[in-house]
Amino acid sequence: MLLADYLHNLNPIVFEFNSWLKIHWYGLAYVMGFLAGYKCLVILARKNIGVLEEKEIADFITYAAIFGVLLGGRLGYMLFYSLDDFLAHPATIFQMQNGGMSSHGGILGLFFFTLYYAIRHHKSWPGIGDNLVSVAPLGLLFGRLANFVNGELYGNPCSADFPLAVRFPSELSTIAATDPARFETICASLPDMQLAGYPEQMIAQITVAAREHPEIGQKLAPWLTPRHPSQLYEAALEGLALFTILFFIRLKCPRAPHGFITGLFFIFYAIFRMIIEKYYRVGDGSILGMSKGFFYSTFMIGIGAAFLIYALKKRDKVA
Repeated sequence: MLLADYLHNLNPIVFEFNSWLKIHWYGLAYVMGFLAGYKCLVILARKNIGVLEEKEIADFITYAAIFGVLLGGRLGYMLFYSLDDFLAHPATIFQMQNGGMSSHGGILGLFFFTLYYAIRHHKSWPGIGDNLVSVAPLGLLFGRLANFVNGELYGNPCSADFPLAVRFPSELSTIAATDPARFETICASLPDMQLAGYPEQMIAQITVAAREHPEIGQKLAPWLTPRHPSQLYEAALEGLALFTILFFIRLKCPRAPHGFITGLFFIFYAIFRMIIEKYYRVGDGSILGMSKGFFYSTFMIGIGAAFLIYALKKRDKVA
């Protein structure tokens, strides 16, 4: 038995100083992803693999993080998943403390940033991309682990007997929005708590109490649905597995034509994401009968195929 119908009680905050300075696992995950990516890019540069020199990597990864991942990821989330809120309150784009990043948006941000960088520095765009996508899954790995710590983006219902089943208190937000009467009953089942305020405030109180007091967690757990920890599945596939595949190929095929590794990244990422979206993850809205994540991933297969075709046509070029 691993998680075995576990009530999620992880604290999204790593450190808190005087209640005004908080270090979140989500933010720390980005830092770890960028550092790991930097180290791996240095390894490739020292092996003379790719078009970036070692002295260029620090500036490249810094600007890629800011203008590619962070700006692209946040803007992508607002456009793809929260367009109505963004149009009504544009300033929400800066409210990143509670998450709200899109992996598709981050990938798209890197897509355009590397194009700009390649033009400005007179380098091969797909050549830059081949090294970048070889290490980018490390960022996805840490990001998905942070999603699990936050208890967000959880999976579809599963049997309580399933070894990885998890009950997420964040499900209370959905219950409060879709079944207020049930939410009131849940609150009434926790008589030791003095709940007050809006549902969001009450949910925050319940989540913290269930984390700090096991007896409250025991009362809350039966009201929540056992679910797949889809964040961990994505960390394993989009993160660890994809990194292992691409970095191994990059090391073993240092003279692969420009764009080949990039094409593989788009295709493998799309396939892994579509598997999770289809069978395990709760969809965030739908388009043409598909979850948004599944729908957006279909375009990535086309982009990946285009890079592979380009690479095969230009296979006389070396990395």
